[in-house]
Amino acid sequence: WDTIVTNVSNSYRLQEECDVLGLRIAKYKGKINLSEYKSVMLASLRSLCRDWGSNHEVAWSWLWENVERMIQALMGKPAKQERALDKLWSSLDDAQQAMVRREVYLKFFALAPAGQDYFKQSTTRLHFIADRVVEMTVELYKDPKHMVEDISALGLRHVGYGIPTELFGPFVTACVQVVRTLTDDDLAEEAFRWSLSLISRILTRVITEGSTIVMKAINANSSKQVRKAISCAPRGKRAMWMLNVQVGTQSISPLIWAIETGSLEAGKAMIQDLLTIRADRDRYYYGMDTLFDRHPDMIQKLCNDAPVLLNPLLDGLIWRSRFAEGGFRRVNYYVKHLVIDGEGHFSKALEWLIGNGDPKIICHPIIVMVTDIVWSRLAFRVFLFGKSWFLFTLCVFVVAQAVIKHLATPEETTLALRTFVFACRCFIYNASMSQWIYFHVKHTYQDIRAGRTFRLLNLPMPTYLKNWQDIASLILTVLLIFMFAIEPILTCVPKAYDDFPGRGLFTQACPAADSTRFMYSLFSMCAMMMYFLLLIDLSVFSTRISAFVLMVFRVLSEVGLFLFALSFVLVSFACAVSSLEHSNQDFAGLVESAQTLLKVSLGMWGGSHFDELQRDEALFGAVFVYVVVTVVFLVNMLTAQLNSAYQSTYLDMVGFARLNRGKIVIESMPSVSRRRWESVSKSLRLDEKCEFGEGDVGLPGGIQVQEAAGLNPTTVDMIRRFGGSTSVAAQWPEEQDDNDDDDRFARVERLIEKAMKRMKGAGGSGRTRVGGTSGAGAGESGSAGLSGDKDAVQGSGEAASVSERGSSD
Repeated sequence: WDTIVTNVSNSYRLQEECDVLGLRIAKYKGKINLSEYKSVMLASLRSLCRDWGSNHEVAWSWLWENVERMIQALMGKPAKQERALDKLWSSLDDAQQAMVRREVYLKFFALAPAGQDYFKQSTTRLHFIADRVVEMTVELYKDPKHMVEDISALGLRHVGYGIPTELFGPFVTACVQVVRTLTDDDLAEEAFRWSLSLISRILTRVITEGSTIVMKAINANSSKQVRKAISCAPRGKRAMWMLNVQVGTQSISPLIWAIETGSLEAGKAMIQDLLTIRADRDRYYYGMDTLFDRHPDMIQKLCNDAPVLLNPLLDGLIWRSRFAEGGFRRVNYYVKHLVIDGEGHFSKALEWLIGNGDPKIICHPIIVMVTDIVWSRLAFRVFLFGKSWFLFTLCVFVVAQAVIKHLATPEETTLALRTFVFACRCFIYNASMSQWIYFHVKHTYQDIRAGRTFRLLNLPMPTYLKNWQDIASLILTVLLIFMFAIEPILTCVPKAYDDFPGRGLFTQACPAADSTRFMYSLFSMCAMMMYFLLLIDLSVFSTRISAFVLMVFRVLSEVGLFLFALSFVLVSFACAVSSLEHSNQDFAGLVESAQTLLKVSLGMWGGSHFDELQRDEALFGAVFVYVVVTVVFLVNMLTAQLNSAYQSTYLDMVGFARLNRGKIVIESMPSVSRRRWESVSKSLRLDEKCEFGEGDVGLPGGIQVQEAAGLNPTTVDMIRRFGGSTSVAAQWPEEQDDNDDDDRFARVERLIEKAMKRMKGAGGSGRTRVGGTSGAGAGESGSAGLSGDKDAVQGSGEAASVSERGSSD
């Protein structure tokens, strides 16, 4: 009703709203008495309006009479039209439906040839659109309220597509002509025509209302046009011009539309404009809060659809003073929306950036600051507390397996020492092994139940094993289970007091354990390596150490290739040497030859052996070739590969180290208590304003730090300050863009072209006037025309520049 009243002067809009109201009334099952509504409406208005008079009475009565007349004309029709139209579409077979899809476009292109320039999709896509049009005509009768909202949203999308509204009329006509060939039922045809006409009117209105100059600039993907369009906005609404186009209950964001449609030049211009600080005497204008309030998932959107725009966005969240004091300059990092979301919880911005996996973006100064703040004040304690149990377990394992073992032989150990070893191993099996078993069973069950698997050697594996730490912990779990299965202390329990050296409670020196003691020590050694391998996570405390660790893992593939090549050459020469007739016992057999050649490669073969090798010249020659291939060629090749891999990945290593720390921060944050989080977030004082200079109180949401003056030299004021009126309804004065070199060159090019056209036109008219003269005369006339046109050229250039300024204004 509000829309009807506010659009009373627009007869087309009034008819559209009454048509929609008639459809909604048709869905009501009870009795409707429009005349009674008029009485109730007028009575309510008389009681609400103190100065109600005869003019009000006449105006509102006139309005209701017109609305009632339009609604009354539809009463009873929508239900019949819905049944007739539904019956028509359900009676069509596949061949007739295919004909409808095909003929609609043939007739439409015949009526409006310009439509072919806009319907450029594939045939299957066009057929889908035709089917959707048919469905919408029926759905409008069945659920008019939601359908009108969907049509409005569709119209806003068509604003982004730049579809001329003049094409809707021919399209409706083409569709009606096709339907007319399918049925003789006039009611079904009329129902289709009326429904599609209403859809067309709604779309036309939405596109007309939503076609702002900003949306048109986005369609052209021109940063210059975007800047020119938003320069017309009042300074108080400038940000919303780029973030919201509202038509009825539906809205569209020009910025998001630019990102989704790939108009990245326009999107970049809007992001830079939003995050440019402007100021007059009364207030500062900065679009950060407006941007993140309208689009809390802006970081996620850019990570998924336009990663190239992340840098302009993050750069806009940093302000640097151009004045240095004592070798330092003020820098404001506006991190509020990267740390805290709209509900006061930890923002997901860092999680989205970590998931993006870009080592360069994660090294951006503002992301480094956010990560370091959260790490040092929150995640560090949680991570260290989580690892303290693992460190304690490792210490117990080292003492039980590697330290006490060498304090005394099994036969000489005392009862106290044996009891201590038994207690340590019980702790390992109960506190460590059982914990790891629970961890892997739980995650395996969760991944398999959710269908999260991947294939390794053609075998399905739970997804959590994609992480190398989880694989290492699984190997550790298996080794601990094997150790528990052949534990010597448990083996010796039944025979602890038999006659053997070292007998007694908790002994492991009984003869029954001799057969498994070596395997137990082998499993213990491997488990010790797995424990220390899992300790690599602690490298996250130092970014430099973490980068070195990651570099080691990155070059492991090159080492693997070297070992594969070395193994191939080793086996080849071992087989070749074994087939050679010689008397050297170090090469007497395939296994002995391989062992000896491996010692040669590792420099573990003594010089005396080479002296004996010289007695067999053929064997010596084979070993010499082997040394050249492995020691000279393969080792140097490995060095070159490692150097190349290091050079190619060094620049990104710090980024990958920060990504690793960021992952730990994200994993640790759920364990931070609410009280601790609120305490830290308040200590950041993000609601307080940061100064831009002495006595110049700026904007809230930032953290101010002192930066070395030579680190990021800044020679221009990053705040654009303007004088004049300070009204929020006033536009910002026109800004001079000194960086738009391409536009300036294009302007010069156009001026030259216009001047050349004027010169050619003047020369042509001169030749016409002297048509009967000789060539010399023509040449003189032409030269005179050229010399005389110097002022004309200058005048044309000035006129063109004035014309351009006038058109831009």
